[in-house]
Amino acid sequence: MIGDFFRSGGSTSVSATEAAGFVGLLSMFNMAGRFAWSSTSDFIGRKPTYVGYLGVGMAAYVLLALFGDASTAFFVALAALIISFYGGGFATVPAYLRDLFGTYQVGAIHGRLLTAWSAAGIAGPLIVNRFLDARGEPGALVASDYRPALFTMVGVLAVGFAANLLIRPVAERHHVADAGPRVTDPSPAT
Repeated sequence: MIGDFFRSGGSTSVSATEAAGFVGLLSMFNMAGRFAWSSTSDFIGRKPTYVGYLGVGMAAYVLLALFGDASTAFFVALAALIISFYGGGFATVPAYLRDLFGTYQVGAIHGRLLTAWSAAGIAGPLIVNRFLDARGEPGALVASDYRPALFTMVGVLAVGFAANLLIRPVAERHHVADAGPRVTDPSPAT
């Protein structure tokens, strides 16, 4: 993607080595987002944190679509911010689920969420590739060819933003009380 964003004529100004470094950098921001954003959520709350992920994420995708090819540094900064939100969202969601549903069955709820997240992890790239395949051949694409896919991401984030604003925690009266630690029989087996 970074090579396509900085393609002019038949060549790109980003070498394969630089592109590989970019992928490594994204991995570091994904990891850093897991620590930074989940820690931030402990202070400002999970719901406001997700408002940030989704709201700022929408703005970042719009900026990437419209001005991502302005400079390599700007492109890298936006991509790093976006990927840090992915890591942060992944790390923050267990606590957010606990806030919403309590501790009873939160593991099963989290499992269902991860299943949906996995389905999105399959569907998302297929949707993006459908857009890109319609725009041209791999290795010949330019920044503007990514705009429909990026604006689709903005739409998906907008749906998530609205859903996050509408969701309410389960009332405490529906929470199951913790039974406390389990005590085992200390007597030796006979």
